[in-house]
Amino acid sequence: MVLHKALIAAVLATITAAGVRAEVSEITIAQQYGVSFLPLIVMEKQGLVEKRAKQLGFSGITVKWTKVAGPSVMNDGLISGAIHFAAQGAPSLITLWDKTHGQIKGVSALTTYPLYLVTRNPEVKTIKDFTDKDKIAVPSVKISTQAIMLQMAAAKAFGQENFTKLDPLTVSLSHPDATLAFINNTAGVNAHFSTSPFYEQEIKLPGAHLITTSYEILGGPATALVLTTSTRFREENPKAYKATFEALSEAIDIVNRDKHAAAELYREVAHDTKTTAAEIVVMISDRNYAFTLVPQKVFATAQFMAKIGSIKNAPKAVGDLFFPESSGKGD
Repeated sequence: MVLHKALIAAVLATITAAGVRAEVSEITIAQQYGVSFLPLIVMEKQGLVEKRAKQLGFSGITVKWTKVAGPSVMNDGLISGAIHFAAQGAPSLITLWDKTHGQIKGVSALTTYPLYLVTRNPEVKTIKDFTDKDKIAVPSVKISTQAIMLQMAAAKAFGQENFTKLDPLTVSLSHPDATLAFINNTAGVNAHFSTSPFYEQEIKLPGAHLITTSYEILGGPATALVLTTSTRFREENPKAYKATFEALSEAIDIVNRDKHAAAELYREVAHDTKTTAAEIVVMISDRNYAFTLVPQKVFATAQFMAKIGSIKNAPKAVGDLFFPESSGKGD
């Protein structure tokens, strides 16, 4: 009888141990380039994830920050589990949500700001004027926010069935590389679907002019960046997830409270000697620019992507694309 009880206790202990998974000791957060990622820069430099984790009784966590040129690497990393969180465009979130049957979702929105399509070609005045003589730089062809915005613009200009008309003109370049190519007129790049502070550098060039913006295409302010993760990570690492979400919320408050300090931090981290802190403050203080957890126009983007067949399943509401910890508002 004693042996029998001991055996039962041993089996129960084994089952309990198997059912309790230790949370990860290291998380990887991926981002791209530009002032739109300021909250993540603050999170990294002030150790906000680590601070929040400690408050939750989960000390000793390490955060690995990585920068990539475009969403392709992020998408693969999220699916494989090599990347735990990724700051990316709304179309990437929508694509991953569809591809993984809802297993990858948005933690929250991150930044609402316009994207700028700028060109040096004097013959191009509108979307309809682009020809095979032009090359338009985007972070990733076909799947980046800029690429989807071009498709939406093409659908409006040339008809829904011709939404891919401008796709052959696009080339994949990170924003820093695209800016260099645009400024130096190398690799044939004479147009760039840009973001701050790169747009502000490009528009100063003689002959450079604006064609359209993402706000114009979508009909109003639109979320450009969201933070994404997988359902599996959220369920298996609730403290790490909560610490990251709370750190993001705190970082956004910090940036909005002292934009000058945030601008100085960006210049330091990005090694940006071309843009002054005052110029960055002007950019992020613009009425069209906002660091916020609330998504805007994400659902409209998803509806377009479903209409053109980029995704097989359309969300019924914006809430389908985000975990419940998000604000619950937005569109």
